[in-house]
Amino acid sequence: MAQGKCVRYLCQDETRVGLKTLTGKVITAAGIKPTVEVKWQRDNFWIYGAIEPMSGKHFQYEYPKLNGEYFQQFLDWLSQQLGDDYAILQIDQAPAHTSSAIRWQEFIIPLLQPPHSPELNPIERLWELLKKPLKNELFSSLQNLRERIQQLFNELTFEQVMSVSSYNFILEALFYAASY
Repeated sequence: MAQGKCVRYLCQDETRVGLKTLTGKVITAAGIKPTVEVKWQRDNFWIYGAIEPMSGKHFQYEYPKLNGEYFQQFLDWLSQQLGDDYAILQIDQAPAHTSSAIRWQEFIIPLLQPPHSPELNPIERLWELLKKPLKNELFSSLQNLRERIQQLFNELTFEQVMSVSSYNFILEALFYAASY
């Protein structure tokens, strides 16, 4: 790596959001059966995201599908957002991420987490945080859902991202690496 360049640690993954209602618990009076209107439409889109646990910075972009082509587009977009900085990018071993067709920029270094271990990727907790307010909400169109999700991202603070993504084992490793 070049001298004087910043090295950032990012965690990346995708989540699907759609018109099918996410249901959650509802409080009612004793003896009253709770009812919540639900929608079963399957229209959806994917949010590709990356977060930086140390700073709380977050990057997200919407795509219609989860595949290698859109992952490549996200990587190209992310590299523009990072400028001249190097990035270690924690990713899972989804086929879209490990395809030989992916062209990795020289300053983005993939770090594969063990297979079948989403609990190791802090961005999973960010997805939970963002989807929580969507429970029991109905959206008449994908555009209304997009607007609501954009509102949630606009309300998201660096402190919230750091709070849900700052796993001790990651922070300790980063502090240890920075001491050399």
